[in-house]
Amino acid sequence: MSVLDRIGQKLLFSFDPETAHGLSIAALRCGLPVGATTPRDARLKLSLCGLDFPNPLGMAAGYDKNAEVPDALLGLGFGFAEVGTVTPLPQPGNPKPRIFRLTADEAVINRLGFNNEGHAAAEKRLAARKGRPGIVGVNIGANKDSADRIADYECGVARFAQHASYLTVNISSPNTPGLRNMQAREQLGELLSRVMAARAAAPAQPPVFLKIAPDLVEAELEDIAAEVAEKKIDGVIVSNTTLARTGLRSATAAGETGGLSGKPLFGRSTAVLARMRKLLGPDMAIIGVGGVDSTEAALEKIRAGADLVQLYTGMIYAGPALPGRIVAGMARFAEREHLKSIGELRDTGCASWSERL
Repeated sequence: MSVLDRIGQKLLFSFDPETAHGLSIAALRCGLPVGATTPRDARLKLSLCGLDFPNPLGMAAGYDKNAEVPDALLGLGFGFAEVGTVTPLPQPGNPKPRIFRLTADEAVINRLGFNNEGHAAAEKRLAARKGRPGIVGVNIGANKDSADRIADYECGVARFAQHASYLTVNISSPNTPGLRNMQAREQLGELLSRVMAARAAAPAQPPVFLKIAPDLVEAELEDIAAEVAEKKIDGVIVSNTTLARTGLRSATAAGETGGLSGKPLFGRSTAVLARMRKLLGPDMAIIGVGGVDSTEAALEKIRAGADLVQLYTGMIYAGPALPGRIVAGMARFAEREHLKSIGELRDTGCASWSERL
């Protein structure tokens, strides 16, 4: 981290995590911080699902819940940004406090519960950026008290299809009661069928990704892979936060309920990623998320089978210059290894990672 990043982190860490998050969004709205110059390297470009990514690193959903700063995030060096999770109706989420830093582990536990301003607010902001360059995905979810959660996802598709570069169906947050049950095969099959029908009826047909949890066993992964293939979903995002607490050093905060993200998630999420690559085959798009905080971590996700990589928690601990540093590191790696494309690295570690599950 630069001296400026360290000062910024110290300032933000003097506030509670949720206040610090709000301050960082406000800073980006005001044009701060300014990202380092990110290399435009042809070897980092890739085309996936009809989209042309300038580099494979993206900001994961959860940071810009209300689509307030996607262009500012792209300005930090990300090749794409994912906003949300957005639900049809505004909802406050779970009671505060609901975000906890595990500084010794470079991790975070959150139980936010899809707090957001709802579809209308996000759609207004996304419509206003029409015509601007950059890949911006929209992560859609269901309201906690919805009588028909699948209908909420259909509504999200209909609402955002014309504004989103891609859509992510998020059924893997642990902070909305019963949501992860939708990963079970029968419910998942109905969800994906209705989502794809909603996309077919929408004014635009962006790619659809399914975001899954890291806490799935092999049989569940097999069921998900089968449904994804059968329903012709465009890709899978692996993974959301984990309920596991193995090996944490931050004893006090580790007892908080919610999803764990950050460095401790890297191993499990990468192993699940590799298993999904084996189950889905070489042609399915996969985005790897969980514990990415360095160039090497990002490259390891690609080795395990990811086409694209996302981060969020890593930037809390490494600062806003992290995406630029990672992308620059990828470019140096491609140069050093004489790669024509960073995609040549994909799957080179898939076999070994898949055996760690």
